[in-house]
Amino acid sequence: MLPFKYVALKSAAAVLLVTVAAGCTTADESAAAVVNRAKLDTVLAGEHRSDAHKARDQWRHPVEVLEFFGVSDDKVVMEIWPGAGWYTEVLAPYLRDSGTYIAAGWDPNSEIPFIQQAAAGYAAKLAEYPQYYDQTRVTVLMPPDLLQPAEPGSVDVVLTFRNIHNWMPRGSQQMMLQAMYDALKPGGVLGVVEHRGVPGSEQDPKASSGYVNEDYAIAMIEAAGFVFQEKSEINANPADTKDHPEGVWTLPPTLRLKDQDKDKYLAIGESDRFTLRFVKPAN
Repeated sequence: MLPFKYVALKSAAAVLLVTVAAGCTTADESAAAVVNRAKLDTVLAGEHRSDAHKARDQWRHPVEVLEFFGVSDDKVVMEIWPGAGWYTEVLAPYLRDSGTYIAAGWDPNSEIPFIQQAAAGYAAKLAEYPQYYDQTRVTVLMPPDLLQPAEPGSVDVVLTFRNIHNWMPRGSQQMMLQAMYDALKPGGVLGVVEHRGVPGSEQDPKASSGYVNEDYAIAMIEAAGFVFQEKSEINANPADTKDHPEGVWTLPPTLRLKDQDKDKYLAIGESDRFTLRFVKPAN
């Protein structure tokens, strides 16, 4: 595992801005260890998680990530585009008894077969283990028309994992960010994890490699009205050279090249990722 370290805000003025934006909560207080680690450890060891998914914990650091984002088990948490549900396996049972987990995903009534199949697959996943997933609220977030996945101002924390690169080719990133902003309570947290591009390089506006520059992402999210609060190197992977023939999908878990150089890419592991925390201003 890589060391867990926070990167502090750069100036006293920035700290003051965050304090005001988060409703008189300092950056250190908002990152307090509110996570129920014993509960999370039980969830992570659960029967509902496959061995393959458990093996990714070493790269995705779910306990440290949720702690950094301040996800206590009594909060209303919305995950954007949960995909096949890797984080659903963690968040749904963790929040089941005391909090609320909202999975804002794809439209099952879409005319696109891939989206229909993905939505049906996600529904089947939830049905397989009702003792973990029966309280999950499944909603839809799909631009340009379906942009209210939760009641405005009702969510404590919005999380999105490795999704910005999916929105950029479609030019839908600002619509998605606006939907998240609207759903959050004033002072609420937006947590973002994404494949990190090469610092200082020019950003491909379509993110065709799957990598997004960290400064580009911060500017994009700030333009939607969020205040950047803090970043962490929890999900950093310095072994990722970011020059792979099939972009980020060359690496596990996708391994798009299949057996070609498989051992090499398994040795690298999952991608280098930035982990960013923002707040919706309280005023």
